[in-house]
Amino acid sequence: MRKFLIATHNKGKLVEFAALLAPLQISVISAGDLGLPEPEETGTSFAENAQLKARAAATAANMPALADDSGISIAALENGPGIFSARYADGDYPSAFARIIAAAQQKDEWRARFTCALALGQPDGTTATYVGHADGVIAKVPSGIKGFGYDPIFIPLGYSETYAELGGSVKDKISHRAKAFEQFALALAGITSQPAD
Repeated sequence: MRKFLIATHNKGKLVEFAALLAPLQISVISAGDLGLPEPEETGTSFAENAQLKARAAATAANMPALADDSGISIAALENGPGIFSARYADGDYPSAFARIIAAAQQKDEWRARFTCALALGQPDGTTATYVGHADGVIAKVPSGIKGFGYDPIFIPLGYSETYAELGGSVKDKISHRAKAFEQFALALAGITSQPAD
């Protein structure tokens, strides 16, 4: 079984990575486990930030590293917070949910999109990047305890429950991260040689 470094200190994200990588016979260790610092996210896109994190972790640990940068873009916030999703919440997700729901109600605009850019970094500094999206709507009331981050307020298209209600068994098949991982898995198997933009 191969081992990849996951460039995150987020335990919820590490659990998702481990579940998505297990079928590929890849075990994981996190940057947090190794005490690696988190680089400043100075990119202007999800892809740039994922590449920055993957490259930093891979070169520091001298092993392949996977990093993602993901977030939610909300139509009522003019597609914000986007790459600033974590900073928008600043650790206080209930307050962020309240602001988002208030904006959606004021504009009667509930559309939202989750994006995940997944970057594989190598110790030589090269990266390959894969991007997945999940469209949906903002829930009028946060619901569910099976997710993290913005999961309690995002209802994916085709469903009536939030990510946090659906839980990992469903989310790991339909999410923005699952779609990015699907591209990564195909590339790893040599089925495609072209990473997503």
